[in-house]
Amino acid sequence: MARKAVPTIQQQDTMYRYTDFDRQFVQLRAEQFRDQLERWQRGELSDEQFLPLRLQNGWYVQRYAPMLRIAVPYGEISSAQLRVLARLAREFDQPEPALLREAQRTQDALQASQPGLTLAAPPLKHGYGHFTTRTNVQFNWIPLARAADAMDLLASVGMHGIQTSGNAIRNITCEALAGIAPDEIVDTRPFAEILRQWSTLHPEFAFLPRKFKIAFNGAAEDRAATGWYDIGLQALRNDAGEVGFTVKVGGGMGRTPVIGSVVREFLPWDQLLNYVEAVIRAYNLYGRRDNKYKARIKILVKAEGQKFIDAVEAEYRAILEQDGAPHTITRAELERVQAGFEVPPLRAAGVASETSISAKPFQRWLAQNVRQHRLPELSIVTLSFKRPGWAPGDADAATLDALAELADTFSAGEARLTHEQNLLLPWVHAQNLPALYERARALGLVQPNIGLLTDMIACPGGDFCALANARAIPIAAALTELYQDIDEVTDLGPIDLHISGCINSCGHHHSGHIGILGVDKDGKEWYQVTLGGSDGSALSGPATPGKVVGPSFSAAEVPGVVEAILDSYRELRTSAAEHFIDTLRRVGHDPFKQAANAARLDGHHRSARQAEEVAA
Repeated sequence: MARKAVPTIQQQDTMYRYTDFDRQFVQLRAEQFRDQLERWQRGELSDEQFLPLRLQNGWYVQRYAPMLRIAVPYGEISSAQLRVLARLAREFDQPEPALLREAQRTQDALQASQPGLTLAAPPLKHGYGHFTTRTNVQFNWIPLARAADAMDLLASVGMHGIQTSGNAIRNITCEALAGIAPDEIVDTRPFAEILRQWSTLHPEFAFLPRKFKIAFNGAAEDRAATGWYDIGLQALRNDAGEVGFTVKVGGGMGRTPVIGSVVREFLPWDQLLNYVEAVIRAYNLYGRRDNKYKARIKILVKAEGQKFIDAVEAEYRAILEQDGAPHTITRAELERVQAGFEVPPLRAAGVASETSISAKPFQRWLAQNVRQHRLPELSIVTLSFKRPGWAPGDADAATLDALAELADTFSAGEARLTHEQNLLLPWVHAQNLPALYERARALGLVQPNIGLLTDMIACPGGDFCALANARAIPIAAALTELYQDIDEVTDLGPIDLHISGCINSCGHHHSGHIGILGVDKDGKEWYQVTLGGSDGSALSGPATPGKVVGPSFSAAEVPGVVEAILDSYRELRTSAAEHFIDTLRRVGHDPFKQAANAARLDGHHRSARQAEEVAA
């Protein structure tokens, strides 16, 4: 393979302005990966030797093809980066026809092997990017032979796959409203960026027992699900007005869902790096490495309790007293990074529109998808990527290009990916909302469902992931089609519906008011349903895992089961003002369990009737 020149990096117009070191590092990392790839292709590196090298750059080998995971730190993405993602989708995410045919044959065989147990599945797609629950972007079909060219292209706009894969620190997340919400205590993005820069090359973070995730939240309401992270950092001010963080450690989903334990009530902001290093030191010292299922810090914290907290404090004292607190954040460094997060230059308002502002669809969209901004003249707009014909969070090349145009026209060239798999525009003039609505409607992105039932979270599942026990996309598609009446969806009110294809919980099913988990039974796809999970938000209350309602259901039964649960909610709620999660907690799980299990044999629900009509 001929070596190509690394493209010149394009300076971002908005968001954090990276240093020369950052830009050079990303470019050199792309060059390094090309060399590693070429040595592997020549047989100078074995598959085993190449594995950690490609994982360090975001390259997996999934069920049918390689998968590239691209880091989007704290979800911020520029229009230039969106255009590069569009090019990746259009030119790179294109499997060989023979590979695609074989993959589809395998999918069809899986479908045929379990008649009566599963739902009709849409054909496999390519040429698109997928927004993940970690605010990354994935591509499922880029051939490894083109991997180095893809990394060069990403490097041209400061993008890479670092901290996305393998047993290392994963990309650090913030709530999507960081820096723009009126109720914010502090903008956590500068702290996340400092931690990202510091941890990227820190040896303690390079070869952890398992992947490690950190999340920041800067408001009183936990909008980042910090209780579910290996380290959750909740910003607050003490009585003196000083900024610090409550530190939670040991949260996580997977086989053993655990809520993080508070290990520090108040950590001064300047000690953030020193204390995180102490946590990682304790994890590296005592974390299980003999069993991959028990190698998570949550298992260590759960098993050791106060002993683990004492170990962290001992490491922290050693860092302060013996090492001299080498990673204390100076005021100058904080201000340097904060300067990179200034309000971007905004275009003047007044984009022409023919939208009737009194029309019900527009008003409903305003109410559901538009939020108040800390700057009175601006609004925060979430575009819904939950629409018929597409899996949650999927965007093809044309859509990615169109999103770049929307960001340039309405949001100072900036967008944000959310952990709910949507895209947010953070700098929209309130006067331009009708024009934005008009253009986004043409793209099919104005479903007024943010926070409602059809705004579901779902991982790619067994359609692509080699770890999955079952497919998630057909379940999401069936429920999306079942609940297309927006009046009905609005009447049901706020409901978190989360779907995972396996126990790794990439779809966050544990934290859903309604969670759906794919499981394997004798080589066939089945699904557990859980109720009552919470992510820690004001709506849901303190983070907690949902409870399983009974034996697993077939894929074909799941839509009817969900419908039965929601029918029960409408019957049991005191009024339309009582949310699903509140009704569930008031009356308990039993009525919903009974309704769900009855639906296993009940052919009267809408989903079953629709299936009968189709068959007829």
